[in-house]
Amino acid sequence: MFHRTATFGVAVSIVGAALLLTGCGGATGGAGSHSSSPAAATSTTDSARPAPAVPATLSPAIIGQAEKHHTAVLSRALAGTTLDEKQWIVLNQTLAATEPVERTAHIARVTGLTQWNRADVETALQALLDSGLLQAIPGGAVEPTTAGRSLADQVRAESGAIVTAAYGAVASEDLATAARVLTTITAGMAQELAR
Repeated sequence: MFHRTATFGVAVSIVGAALLLTGCGGATGGAGSHSSSPAAATSTTDSARPAPAVPATLSPAIIGQAEKHHTAVLSRALAGTTLDEKQWIVLNQTLAATEPVERTAHIARVTGLTQWNRADVETALQALLDSGLLQAIPGGAVEPTTAGRSLADQVRAESGAIVTAAYGAVASEDLATAARVLTTITAGMAQELAR
């Protein structure tokens, strides 16, 4: 279920100016069941709350609110770890590559995805190397260590229930549409920022 929602999360987070919790894998998959009913994702204590009004159209405010909620989930999951948001994104994007990544290219890629300052991404990557969550390998590449993979699994487990409930209330077809829309918006903004 976590990977099914990753593309949508990447798009939300990039447009919202920070790649967060679900900016993690960048991969999609069709695992898990879902319900198109919002009630399926709420607990009995939440059932008394009225359903939020559905906005007429997508807007920067809606994207920003989604991004802020993703940030809050990520912050909760990272509490008690040695990671901050930037380190999490660098680690997670390294894991998403599924093979060692060339250090300079990886820094450039994360910088492009997040619009963060390159020096901040370099600092985050170095902190991961210093803490033993990433390791340098010959040829200038980096890869996650067993400790890095284990910590990533821990963060995903911590956030998984919240993410699964929230995204599970949306039909997979709608998530796919949202991913396409947000990816297109993000690409347009990236083009404008590059001018």
